[in-house]
Amino acid sequence: MVIDLAGRSSLTDALVIASGRSSRHVAATAEHLVRRLKEAGYGTRPTDGLAQGDWVLVDAGDVIVHLFRPEVRQYYDLEGMWQVPEPERAAH
Repeated sequence: MVIDLAGRSSLTDALVIASGRSSRHVAATAEHLVRRLKEAGYGTRPTDGLAQGDWVLVDAGDVIVHLFRPEVRQYYDLEGMWQVPEPERAAH
């Protein structure tokens, strides 16, 4: 999920929120993202939570990426904190 924060936050323009299946999956995804950002010329990006793998934050500059295990994502509910509406369900 991408949350547009342009004009709502001085920290970043957008949050990317994603889930992994396990701590190992979350950490590996974060490591891959950091490596790809470096290869793309963005330099070494700061991370937090990589050792635990429950919630890893990757600071990509104008975008902050949050990678969670599903139950940790549900607990912290960043989507709710930023008041992101639920996707509308199609009428049947």
